Amino acid sequence: MTATFVHLHLHSEYSLIDGTIRVKPLVAAVAAAGMPAVAVTDHSNLFAMVKFYRAALQAGIKPIIGVDLCLQDGYNGQLATLVLLCQDHGGYLNLTRLISRAYLEGQQQGVPRIRRDWLRGHSDGLIALSGGRGGDVGQALLSGNADEARRLAAEWAALFPDRYFLELQRTGREQEEEYLHAAVALAQAQDLPVVASNDVRFLTADGFEAHEARVCIHEGRTLDDKRRIRHYSEQQYLRSPKEMVELFADIPEALANTVEIARRCNLELTLGKNVLPEFPIPEGLSTEAFFSQEARAGLERRLAELFGGPPGGAGRAPRGIRATPRSRIAGDHRHGVSRLFSHRCRLHPLGAGERRAGGT
Repeated sequence: MTATFVHLHLHSEYSLIDGTIRVKPLVAAVAAAGMPAVAVTDHSNLFAMVKFYRAALQAGIKPIIGVDLCLQDGYNGQLATLVLLCQDHGGYLNLTRLISRAYLEGQQQGVPRIRRDWLRGHSDGLIALSGGRGGDVGQALLSGNADEARRLAAEWAALFPDRYFLELQRTGREQEEEYLHAAVALAQAQDLPVVASNDVRFLTADGFEAHEARVCIHEGRTLDDKRRIRHYSEQQYLRSPKEMVELFADIPEALANTVEIARRCNLELTLGKNVLPEFPIPEGLSTEAFFSQEARAGLERRLAELFGGPPGGAGRAPRGIRATPRSRIAGDHRHGVSRLFSHRCRLHPLGAGERRAGGT
């Protein structure tokens, strides 16, 4: 059976601020619906990635790894949405760098955000979805600023050549149809591809109320609070391919592009294997010799700090300080533990009752 639609914008329960979809039920539902692939694009994190990747492969489903990022400098200074999907390992590395930077440098009020200029030099291997009406292009279109929308779309298309898609959604939310028609016109004018999504937040249609309760918990509000802004609709469930085909029958290329994007995303992860960094070793020294040299230098610096110089005149540690025997270090290397510890040795004087305990 030929695939007709793939969900590329979906939040699991790991999105934390919204989304109630659990990984195993998601994979089971995707398989039951006959979809060959599915993406998980949680809010600014990859917390679900390993669990999702394993479960999808076990079920014969192609896992697509992505993230729903918060763009700090959207249209007219607004926060905007940008969805990035990993095509390959290089894209995955770029995505992890962007997420890390968002948490380290871009957090405001507890929300990690990225800036547009951070993507320069870090867009290879990534496919970008515009974020629908919540993206900066969508914001410009709904504000009536077609010129700015064209400029932004051209900028994104240059940053993601042949990898930037205007995202279309029909979930019954305010201004969606107005945005959709403007986005299709923009796509035709600038020869940009469009892609359909359902901006999925819960698995089945009857999951809306539970999802609303989760959102209220995050926002510190109650379900009956009239001041609460309703960001979601009852239609943001995992629609079947048949439902999506009927919904976008007038824009078949938006459906076909979901399958094409899924075909292009081929990230392979190596799980269950520890990967230790390759530490630079000076020429002419083995790992063991360099380790011993650095450990002794660190010991001497530490002794000087603690006791005003190496006691005993021969580098002997004070009574009560335990050192790792040379035979133990060599044994560690023979068993494949080729690791260098901190240059700054941490020595801990042991009390009488502690000297039998092993430690570093």
